[in-house]
Amino acid sequence: MTARYTLKILTDFASAHTLRDYPGACARMHGHNWKVEVEVAASELDAMGMGVDFRVIKQAARDIAERLDHRYLNDLEPFTRVNPTAENIAAYFHKELSAQLNNDRIRVHAVTLWETERACVRYVEDES
Repeated sequence: MTARYTLKILTDFASAHTLRDYPGACARMHGHNWKVEVEVAASELDAMGMGVDFRVIKQAARDIAERLDHRYLNDLEPFTRVNPTAENIAAYFHKELSAQLNNDRIRVHAVTLWETERACVRYVEDES
């Protein structure tokens, strides 16, 4: 059996958005205090016995969250073209984090974006 370690961090940001073509109140501008859970899978440990330092994951996630914090998402790329749904925001985080963190030992496995305390979406890409 191949070992795999899953490291998880949590960060947050606040932003507003408008859901284009939505048949309800969310078509009007509104805001959320989003929570972002990032899961990174490590296939092996480094010389210190870590998959990756939590600090590295936290900083990468915070850098992305900072771009969106206290902003109107519809004004920011890629959300000028892509509807800023929770699903698309989670995919955005996954893509941006993967570009920064993925290497031969670690991969961003999943991003869970909490829109409220009771509603979230989890984005995972197939490892094929």
